[in-house]
Amino acid sequence: MADLRSLLIEELQDLLHAENQLVAALPKMAEAAHLPRLKETFETHLAQTQNQVTRLEKAFELLGESAEPKPCRAMQGLIEEGQERISEASEKDELSADLSLISAAQKIEHYEIAGYGTARVLAFQIGEREVGTLLSHTLGEEESSDYLLTAVAKPLLQDATTGEHPAKGQRNGKSNRSKQLLNA
Repeated sequence: MADLRSLLIEELQDLLHAENQLVAALPKMAEAAHLPRLKETFETHLAQTQNQVTRLEKAFELLGESAEPKPCRAMQGLIEEGQERISEASEKDELSADLSLISAAQKIEHYEIAGYGTARVLAFQIGEREVGTLLSHTLGEEESSDYLLTAVAKPLLQDATTGEHPAKGQRNGKSNRSKQLLNA
């Protein structure tokens, strides 16, 4: 049981460092996004991430541990990939640049989903129900963020086949392609 508790603490330390890195990266991703809905998605997730850091600190408190982050190389690599996508954006059209950002963001979300899922199971397994509940809330937010990114990406992917960007050529929130489908 002591080994599982140590593993949980290590996982939480990793997640704390990962979330702190993400707090620094999300404003850059929001700034790089062209589509207003994507900018808003990143800004909303920044506020959630800040709350997730607070939740992790509370989890450490409940465990009687100090909230000491452990370097998370995985998140560092994912964020570096996101930075590359931002740097390469000037060479791409807006649609492709936004889709590239979404791809990088979803990789981050999937990493977080895996991390929080593992930590939550560990917490419940060793009887740390309050910690498990905190982690469940964050896991739900991460899954929702992933779902939202997919919802933002779908019309972009559809419009990529027609060569139009949904932020352009829209009236009443619908692209020309969407209007054609509705009128067919």
